Amino acid sequence: MPAEPQSSPTTETGPTTERSPTTAPSGARRTPAVEVRRSSRRRRTVSAYREGDRTIVMIPARMSEAEERRWIRVMLDKLAAQERRRRPGDAELGERAERLSGQYLGGRARPASVRWVTNQNTRWGSCTPAEGSIRLSHRLQGMPEYVVDYVLLHELAHLLVPGHGPDFWRLLDAYPRTERARGYLEGVAAAARLPHPPAGAPEPG
Repeated sequence: MPAEPQSSPTTETGPTTERSPTTAPSGARRTPAVEVRRSSRRRRTVSAYREGDRTIVMIPARMSEAEERRWIRVMLDKLAAQERRRRPGDAELGERAERLSGQYLGGRARPASVRWVTNQNTRWGSCTPAEGSIRLSHRLQGMPEYVVDYVLLHELAHLLVPGHGPDFWRLLDAYPRTERARGYLEGVAAAARLPHPPAGAPEPG
């Protein structure tokens, strides 16, 4: 029976899980390194997710190398399509900022510009209150919408209150997913700092 594709993170705990780093198939666009993880616990399903600069593809242990190569291409295309749907342009980003300001800040934060930038690798967002400009890191693209909304709202709040004092956090208390979004971003940052395990190392039980 053919494998069934999935795209959500999946945890495998079987002792026979194997890891094998590989390169992306030729023809893929801007594809990070791919790590294939085989597990005897899987029978038919294939899943994939991003982990920092890598793409993790989870497959059944019995799958042949030819099937592995085919599923890598399938899952990379599937992830790319999902990320494109999640990736608003600058114009849509501006519309989201207006909506979030109206919903959570009483419409008081009115940025002059909101855009993606590729030169922010140590922060998720930034703003210049004097200019009313907001910039979001391209690393947020493809993340859940509630995470992008949180970072955008965070920068909108800075147009009203500088610094991170009590008045600033009171503004963000209105957003119901603040803690969840912060936890997500902290997890991403922590994962990026972890050393990658050597190829073939067993997964923890």
